[in-house]
Amino acid sequence: MRNNQRRLGQPKSPQPSSPGAMAPNLAFAVPTEFVELPSQGKFYPEDHPLHLQETVEIKFMTAKDEDILSSRSLIKKGVVIDRLLSNILVNKQINLDDLLVGDKNALIIAARITGYGEQYDTNVSCPVCGLASQFSFNLADTEINQGGADEIDEVTETDKGTFKFSLPKTKVDIEVRLLNGHDEKKLQHLAEKRKKYDLGETTFTDQLRTVIISVNGNSEMMTLTSFIENMPALDSRYFRNILRQITPNIDMTQIFACQNCGHSGEMEVPFTADFFWPQR
Repeated sequence: MRNNQRRLGQPKSPQPSSPGAMAPNLAFAVPTEFVELPSQGKFYPEDHPLHLQETVEIKFMTAKDEDILSSRSLIKKGVVIDRLLSNILVNKQINLDDLLVGDKNALIIAARITGYGEQYDTNVSCPVCGLASQFSFNLADTEINQGGADEIDEVTETDKGTFKFSLPKTKVDIEVRLLNGHDEKKLQHLAEKRKKYDLGETTFTDQLRTVIISVNGNSEMMTLTSFIENMPALDSRYFRNILRQITPNIDMTQIFACQNCGHSGEMEVPFTADFFWPQR
């Protein structure tokens, strides 16, 4: 944690006052900390405030931020987390929608830790017996995947910040980009719209349409859509694996142990209502 007393203008300790004198005004500086960005700022354009920045500074959550989290109107609109993050970011030039999804996830986790600690207790359904029980996760026990193509022989990174690789079954050359906040909102809107009209889920294919830029150098939407809808399962699985490796993000996989049947195995930490609204 960074000491911000001087930077935020917290006054020096007051001198002892004479008996009967009025107590000095109290001023408090909100502490801040630097959050490591999974992307290390490598995938932002030169004019972005996070270009080549390895960390970003946030303020600790305060009682005022809890007012944001308890706002029914913000919750109903689905913007409560974004409003919280905007409030705790020290650099107000950063647009949340421009953040890569993995960097935003890092901010969400860091914000929760500053507000309610590293321990995250929530109900989890066992993948084996199906029974739900309360389990405690440690949010500090996470690893960072910095993404990129440095350690992946099959992938080439372009000077535009995109990635190219070939699919094993069709031998098609694919070019993809990383998801940001704008894409996340777009995908969420599409999912809600399909649910409203009972059209069925197309989450994965919608994501493919968003991240795939070209197929064999062709970027026409009709060509992309046709290929995506007919992509062999072998290529689809390979694609998901490559996309996971090149995407900078927080690895939220932890060991879960079922109290009912004794099953133990890896599980991705679930984001439930207990995450920012813990039962206390």
